[in-house]
Amino acid sequence: MSKLPQITLAFWVMKICATTLGETAGDLLSMTLDIGYALSSLLLIGLFLVSLFGQLRTRRYQPALYWTVILMTSTAGTTLSDFMDRTLGLGYASGAALLVTLLLLVLASWWLSEKSLAVDNISTRRGELFYWGAILVSNTLGTALGDYLADDSGLGFAGGALLIGSLLAVVALAYFYTRVSRVALFWMAFVLTRPFGATMGDVLTKSADKGGLDLGTIGSSTVLAAVLVAMVCFTLWSQRQAQRLAPAALYDDSRV
Repeated sequence: MSKLPQITLAFWVMKICATTLGETAGDLLSMTLDIGYALSSLLLIGLFLVSLFGQLRTRRYQPALYWTVILMTSTAGTTLSDFMDRTLGLGYASGAALLVTLLLLVLASWWLSEKSLAVDNISTRRGELFYWGAILVSNTLGTALGDYLADDSGLGFAGGALLIGSLLAVVALAYFYTRVSRVALFWMAFVLTRPFGATMGDVLTKSADKGGLDLGTIGSSTVLAAVLVAMVCFTLWSQRQAQRLAPAALYDDSRV
């Protein structure tokens, strides 16, 4: 059975929610609680590895576990990007360029190894590792891109979110009205949803004089976590309903 979710509208809503929560939760640890970027990154990478170990060992799609790993990659990506760009002094543009290169290397290695970048039929452990490696790098890249758009490009938080949202709309239109590779469109959307989440996180947390809603990292993280948990619970309920109806459907078919 598949260990990954179906790519539906609900998937993208949960992805944006998780990446936005990753941005606000990462800032909560590193800045609000003043743990620092380096220590926060080490802590969150450790949590990512623990959750990834559980995901690799499971034999079917477990919504709570899967989205925990996604959240950990997003939160760790936030602090890793901030550590590279601010503590190491690379800057948003250089950090983003470095991460783009790293993501292309991961995807190229994945293609050479598995001959496919499709996410609907990953059947090997090596393919899973490439999948999660690409997600971790793309989420780290998304933070750098989001910060660059918000701080260095002159667009501001709302402007950056509007630009990324427009690009996501273009990808969606290409999915419905063109024959562009669905795999390529998936990874475009996956990368773009991270800076969209990053800029949306800044819109929620930053003060009004900086173009934000001034909800703070604690308030924003609480709301986003509640939304994500509610959607995961709904997914679990839907799974159980489908499993409950499956035997009845088989019985009806046997009588035809």
